[in-house]
Order: sequence, then C-alpha cells, then structure tokens
Amino acid sequence: MNKSSSQANRQIARAASTVMVAFTLSQIAGLVRQVLATRAFGTSGPMDAFNYAIVFPNLLFNLLAGGALASAFVPTFTAFLVKDDQPSAWKLASAIINLIVLTLTTLSFISFLFAPQIARLLAHGATPDQQLLTAQILRILLITSTIFGASGLLSGILNAHQRFWLPSLASAIYWVGIIFGLIFFVPSLGIFGLAWGVVLGACLHLCIQLPDLFRLPNRQYTPTLGIGNPSVREVVVLMGPRLISVATLYINFVVTTIIASGLPTGSISAINYAFPIMTVPLVVIGSGIGIATLPTFSAQVARGEMSELRNSLTAALRGVTILALPATLGLILLRQPLVSLFQRGNFTLLSTDMTAWALLWYTVGLIFHCVLEILVRAFFSLRDTKTPAFVSAGAMGLNIIFCIGFTAWFSKIGWMPLGGLALAISLSTAIETTTLFFLLRKRLKGIQGPELSRGFGVAMLGTLGMVVALVLWMNFMKLQTATLTPFLASLLTTSGGVVIGGGIYALVLVLLRVPEIHSLFQMVKRRLQQ
Repeated sequence: MNKSSSQANRQIARAASTVMVAFTLSQIAGLVRQVLATRAFGTSGPMDAFNYAIVFPNLLFNLLAGGALASAFVPTFTAFLVKDDQPSAWKLASAIINLIVLTLTTLSFISFLFAPQIARLLAHGATPDQQLLTAQILRILLITSTIFGASGLLSGILNAHQRFWLPSLASAIYWVGIIFGLIFFVPSLGIFGLAWGVVLGACLHLCIQLPDLFRLPNRQYTPTLGIGNPSVREVVVLMGPRLISVATLYINFVVTTIIASGLPTGSISAINYAFPIMTVPLVVIGSGIGIATLPTFSAQVARGEMSELRNSLTAALRGVTILALPATLGLILLRQPLVSLFQRGNFTLLSTDMTAWALLWYTVGLIFHCVLEILVRAFFSLRDTKTPAFVSAGAMGLNIIFCIGFTAWFSKIGWMPLGGLALAISLSTAIETTTLFFLLRKRLKGIQGPELSRGFGVAMLGTLGMVVALVLWMNFMKLQTATLTPFLASLLTTSGGVVIGGGIYALVLVLLRVPEIHSLFQMVKRRLQQ
C-alpha cells in the first residue's frame, strides 16, 4: 500500500471513529426515546397512526434532500474543493439549498391540503377514525420536511470539509427533541405531543450544525437558483436515478405498510419498533463508516487515483465486515431479553413477542445492510447513480413479491406473519448488496479479494467464540430468573451479554493480530496524547 492510500485510509478511520462515537450517542438517545414511546403508547392504535403518518414526510425529505442529494451533491461539491475553487463550490451550495427549501416548502403545503387523501392511502386497512388521526398527525409532521432538507445539505457541506462531529451528533440532538416531547408534551397532548416533539427535534438537528458552518473559511451565500449553472444541472442529473431509487424504496415501504395494516392489530407498530433496534448497529457501523468514506472516495476520484480508491474501498469493507458480523449474531441471540426491557405500561408481553419476532428476521440481513452503505457510496463517488438506482429498484420489486409470499407462508405454518415482512427486506437487501459488489468489482477492475477473505475469516473465528460465550451466559442467567425481577433479569442478560460477547470477540481479534485492532489502539493512543 502506497503512502497516499495509507493516508486516505487513516483519514477514513479518523472520520469513521468520530461518526461512530456520535452515532453511538444517537442510538442510545434513540433507545431512550423508544422506551418512553413504548411506555406511553405500546402497540396501540394512536401509535399505529403516528407510524402511518411519518412515512410521507420522510418520503419527501429522502426524495429531495436525503440520500438522493448526498449522492449527487457531495461528489460535485468535493471536486470544487479539491481544485480549490471555493467560489464555484459555494455558488453550487447556495443554489441547491435554495432549490431544496423552495421545493420542499411547496410540496409540504400541497400535502397539507390533501392530508386526508394521503392518510387514506397510508392507512389503507385502518378504520376511518384512525385514518382521520393519521391525517391530523401528518399535518404537524410535514413541518419537518423543509427543516431536514436544509439540515441535510448542511451536513453534506460539512462532511466535504472533513467535519463530522456536529453533523453526526445532530441525530442524537434530534432524539433529544423527541424525548422532550414525550416527557413534557405527551401528558397533555397525547400522540400529538409526540408529533410536536419530532418538529422540535428537527429544529435542533439543524441548529446544532450552525457553529461548524460559521467556522468554515471563504463561505459565501448567494441568493440564486443556479438555473444557468452547469454544476447545478450536473447535480440535478445525478439526482435523477437516485430519486427513482428512493421513490421505489418508499413506494415499497408504503406497500409494506399497507400489507401490515391488514395483519393483526399492533403488527405495524411492532415492525416499527423492531426496525430501529436493528438499525442501532447499522447506523453506528454501516452509516458511520459509509458517511466517512464518501468525501475521501470522491476526492480520490477527482484526482484520478483509482488504485488508491480500490485500497480504501477494501479497507472500508474489511472494517465493516469485522464489526457487522458479530453484531448480527449477537443481536439475534440477545433479541428477546433486549426487547423485554421495553415491557411495561402499554407494551405488553404480546408486544414483546411480536417485536422480538420481527427483530429476528430484520437482523438476518444486518451485515448486508452495512456493506451496502459502503458500496453505494463508492458508486456515488464515481458519479454513477444509475447503477445503484436500477439495482435497488429491482431489489425492491422482489421485496414486494417476497412480502406477499412470506406473510402468506408464515401464516400457513402458524408463525406470526409480520416476520415475513422483515425477512423479505433482509433477503432483497442481500440480493441487492451481492449484485452491487460484483458490478463494482468489474467497474474497478478488481477488489482485493484475499484481503476481504482474511477479514471475513477472522471475523468468523471471533464470532464463533462470542456465540459460545453468549450461549453459556444466557443459560446461566436463565437459572437466576427465580431470584430476579423480569426487568432486572433482562437488563443483566442484555448488558452482560454485550460486555462478555464483545470482550471475547475483541480478545480473539487481538490474539489473531488483526491490523484494524492495532490501528485502533494507535489511534486511541494519539488521541490521549493530544
């Protein structure tokens, strides 16, 4: 590995460690929000209505300012920074943020007017009263689309300048806003208090990033829509295929929601409780490393350093595999005691069983979700948004077929059908990830297979040791249930399992002298010496 590749990998590692720490705090805050929400609403009708309603504002944001914008804006913006063309970079940023705010505000206003019709689509299988409640909640949540649009672009600008702490911490602050709503708004406003908590969280998500923006050199805002700006047109063109991909994803999600609305009461809430739990390691590992890679990948492509890109991509995939494989098996084993921690108030034993069942089938696909985060960003850095979009559209089409087939199959054999929805997403994601991996390998004329295989091998050995330790620990804790309260037993089983399983896994990696562990120790040492 040459000096340039080594420096790029260290840059990615530093950025990834920063993002992962911030995302860990975010996921902790998110779990606190989950506990408070489950205690307040459980898998009740109002919570189902909230989950129906939040789909549409998220769709608007992700179509115009989420992954679609990041995939197109960050590589183009970074290319200007690499060339030290600051005026062009900031003209591009100004035009895009003006377009995003104007478009999202207009669409949100139109959606506000047609909220009842949208609610009937989202909550197709629900009662008329629940559809009415969905529409009322939707009108509040639409406020967040424009706020998140501006905040999302700001995150991209800061990431391109290798500033990751505050943009990543914004997710934790968002959850803090919702927690505030659950504690102070919900007692008097009910489910509407949760919706206003989301609005507060969105405002905090934007505001927490402003200090970093004001510290950027040569920043300049221009009141323009950039109609004649070639770089703006390039971003719009690059966004096209990604828009199709995101639209397909959310159409798929809407279809899944409609299917879930016809399942037993509480199914939609159970899968919406399970998915965020699975995304804790996904966000920390997959998104954490993925967000850190895009600016570096984009800069390497802008400089024509394709060999360095292959090296950095291999290192990122190794790192994701080493972290995601044990997280997948660990979460599968600990799913029941983990979900049991939420069991109080309106979150009943049935709620626990339904959520844990969905979590099992979601987690089967965790490692594929994490690897996918890296692969799509490699394509984005190459300014290829078509390939991931078309592959994603195909995978989501398969997912709809899987959803219908698996729910029917699960029902036929006496299993809770909501697990079929989760399995469908896991299987379609596995197919999408595998397809993109082989296409990217062909595009880059090879990815360092032996390095990836060695990384997977050591991860498998470490995970095997972790699984044995977890099984022994969980069997030991079962013998202690007579002397412990159910909550304490679940807490000790989960926390002890994380510590013991993680410790055994880390020990195996140290004994095998895995390079990533040595690099981690060196990084921590340098941070402590600063």
